[in-house]
Amino acid sequence: MSSRFGGYMGRVLKVDLSKKETSEYPWSDRDRELYLGGKIMAARILYDNVGTGTDPLLPDNFLVVSTGPLTGTGAPCSSRFNISALSPLTGFIASSNCGGNFGIYLKKAGYDGLVITGKSEEPTWIEITERDVVFHDAKNLWGKTTGETQQGLGDKCGKIVIGPAGENLVRYASIFSEERAAGRAGVGAVMGSKNLKAVVARGNQRIKVNDKEKTKHVFKDWVNHLLSHPITGNKLPRFGTAYLLRGMNANKMLATRNFKHGQFMGFEKLTGEYIREKLLVKNRGCATCPIKCGRVVEMGGKLVRGAELETLIFLGPNIENDDPQQIIGWNYLLDELGLDTMSAANTVAFAMELNENGLWDNGLEFGQTGNLAVVFQDIAYRRGVGDLLAEGTKRLSELFGGREYAIHSKGLELAGYEPRGVVGHGLGYAVANRGGCHLNGGFLAILEGLGLSMDPYTPKSKAALTILQQDLLEAISAGGSCLFTTFSLLPGMLVSKPNGMPARLVNTLLKYSGWFVNMINQSSLPFHLPGLPHTRALSGVTGMNIHLGKLKEIGERGYNLERLFNIRMGLTGADDTLPSRLTDDPQDPDDPRTRVPLERMKKEYYRLRGWTEYGIPAENKLRKLGI
Repeated sequence: MSSRFGGYMGRVLKVDLSKKETSEYPWSDRDRELYLGGKIMAARILYDNVGTGTDPLLPDNFLVVSTGPLTGTGAPCSSRFNISALSPLTGFIASSNCGGNFGIYLKKAGYDGLVITGKSEEPTWIEITERDVVFHDAKNLWGKTTGETQQGLGDKCGKIVIGPAGENLVRYASIFSEERAAGRAGVGAVMGSKNLKAVVARGNQRIKVNDKEKTKHVFKDWVNHLLSHPITGNKLPRFGTAYLLRGMNANKMLATRNFKHGQFMGFEKLTGEYIREKLLVKNRGCATCPIKCGRVVEMGGKLVRGAELETLIFLGPNIENDDPQQIIGWNYLLDELGLDTMSAANTVAFAMELNENGLWDNGLEFGQTGNLAVVFQDIAYRRGVGDLLAEGTKRLSELFGGREYAIHSKGLELAGYEPRGVVGHGLGYAVANRGGCHLNGGFLAILEGLGLSMDPYTPKSKAALTILQQDLLEAISAGGSCLFTTFSLLPGMLVSKPNGMPARLVNTLLKYSGWFVNMINQSSLPFHLPGLPHTRALSGVTGMNIHLGKLKEIGERGYNLERLFNIRMGLTGADDTLPSRLTDDPQDPDDPRTRVPLERMKKEYYRLRGWTEYGIPAENKLRKLGI
């Protein structure tokens, strides 16, 4: 099925592993206008095919790999692709974004997306080319690590693979493409449950661009804008994602000792500045990325990928460890095993506190790290204590207790931002469709202390700002862009001079901006916004008229669609919650503001979203969005 729009190959491949059959999944230009691509496209496919009562680890679950229209066009930071399924960790929607090269090669093979269902009787890998789809025996690959598997599949192609964790159905197993992970919510376990070890794509098809000249200028201006901004042109290239760690500690939002605290005494050795000075060999970036925030470091005489911010936090302060070399080694091991570093380390931290409180004798202790390499391997192979740790924090709390400090939302372990230091960010965690996710939650921390500095403790305006951020991030991701490109939306002067009069004025106004932001959320906004080149790029590539209002509407449609899918799977408003450690216990005992006033913000959030008091999208909202 071809497309009249640029940026699309016009076909979506469906693979039935049970029957070893392929077909074309119907996806029209009307679908492209409504859902754009990426995670929103995947949400529509899952909503149309995965019913109530589906077991995430049985053959009738769908695994959807989807690209955006910018993927492979040469747009800056646009190598992204998405993998979605019903999550074996949460029981709700899983969507995980990846910066590897598979999405580019999938489009070169002639496909915008890949829909996988069924289960192969024997271990299998799939080869997708412009001419054919071939099913290969994967017995010789089964049991291999993610790196070994990719090495065994040849060059000049895109690959997605799982490691032993996916094969053994660890509920937070990841899928890898190059050194990049589709890390969260257990998509690797879904792939493993289908006896699918790898997918390879190769081809030479060109991606049509609607207006080449216009797009060329937009891309050039976009790159210049990214490189001139103090975050995307300075902090991220120089210090990587760990540039945020110092500010997180200063603002009491650095997850420490299983989120018991927001600051860590030994944080300095884990900062981007320290890693740059002592450990960095060179930068590395995803394809088409001018930012190059990736770190390359030395480990045991070989060059490996450096740990990202979240991994540094969860294998550092959250288990009371300040050794960056140790974290680099664990990060490499976890990647090779195919484990989500965030959920694995979060679960270990929770187990440490269970042990400390006498609820589970498991041999894990805060600050004692000598046994963790073995523990991570035991998780991947489901051996001994690792078999229980492989189930994740939520299930451990149901088995042993400690629910008040089981740090997750909807079963997904939280990201590394301690929300009692940024309460709007806490709202985002609670209402995020995939669980405790900072990106799906709207990443309000960037306004509450990490970019701008509005009052981090007030609930005022946080609901409206969360909705705006969520909808924009959803649509930008669906278009195929890395979400780090949105940092440059913040005026550079305000970021560079946080104590200047303009920055102080903006931070004050943000506290009272809820009515205005809500007006923006309800408006059509038929224009392009300076600092957000995504709309111009998408318009030039596709030929659609994608202005700011249209982009936000697509994001809102996707967010509501994911919500409906979760409701089908049993979600209620009671699931939009956080552990009581974060909502009831002040981080600072002398300051009652230092806890997340979730219920107040959630009530306002539902109302502004156009949802009922029970968190269900109202009929008029669905009609407006065309769902």
